[in-house]
Amino acid sequence: MTTREVEHEITISAPAAAVYRLLAEVTHWPRIFPPTLYVDREETGSGQERIRIWATANNEPKTWTSRRTLDDAALRITFRQEVTAPPVAAMGGTWIVEPLTPDTCRVRLLHDYRAVGDDPHDLLWIERAVDKNSRSELAALKDNVERAHAADTQQLTFSFTDTVAIDGPAKDAFAFVNEAARWPERLPHVARVRFTEDTPGLQELEMDTRAKDGSTHTTKSYRVVLGEHRIAYKQVTLPALMTLHTGMWTFQDTDDGATASSQHTVTLNTDNITRILGPDATVADARAYVHSALSTNSLATLGHAKAYAERKR
Repeated sequence: MTTREVEHEITISAPAAAVYRLLAEVTHWPRIFPPTLYVDREETGSGQERIRIWATANNEPKTWTSRRTLDDAALRITFRQEVTAPPVAAMGGTWIVEPLTPDTCRVRLLHDYRAVGDDPHDLLWIERAVDKNSRSELAALKDNVERAHAADTQQLTFSFTDTVAIDGPAKDAFAFVNEAARWPERLPHVARVRFTEDTPGLQELEMDTRAKDGSTHTTKSYRVVLGEHRIAYKQVTLPALMTLHTGMWTFQDTDDGATASSQHTVTLNTDNITRILGPDATVADARAYVHSALSTNSLATLGHAKAYAERKR
């Protein structure tokens, strides 16, 4: 069997320890790394953890399970996929953070991999995916760490949650949101949907949404279905005012019925604020505009999910 080994690296203007901490906190990876859709910690121990990752590879959604070993003293994280996704037969590697000065470091990302059946076409597919994702992840890591030292970071990234109470079971509200292929007939603000779920629980959703002024815009998201109570998502085609939009639909039974929530995390694109909102617009104006637009759509969806669940009683 052919085993390929590759290495990518980047220099970052931030202390090595700060960069290592960001790499160690995998639950934040969807906000940092463009290919990563969602990460779930399934098992943790002393310096060891088992994680499940949902991510894109060559623009195809994949999921796999890895075991990681964290060496805080050496600023090194090794990983090995336990459950791979075809065409990958085996995949592993190491994150290595090397201090250069007190305020700069080099990050090296090593991979080794094999293809199912040693197929040369699959090896080339994996090589391209590893190269594309490694370059994307290292560039995003550099950008995020360096921006984290900027004073306005907390103003640009923010989170909020919309919630409705339901006089009915959570499972029916979950079904309404999960069955996104039927949204054009169920949601007035959705004009068109392209929905695929080739891997159970890993969904690709592209839709045209009507805005308040009657215009439509197209968005694309990947969604990860977690049981019958949570649906995580990451939007990968973004409106001009955002560089990040991730979130979670949550459904919970209560003593009085159920609650359904839509949580959003957003990072603003400051380059487009004045172009979209006018020459005098501020970051605060952009926050308010984006918050209102997202809440309008999520509350509309939650309202229809509530009505659907209450009719099903």
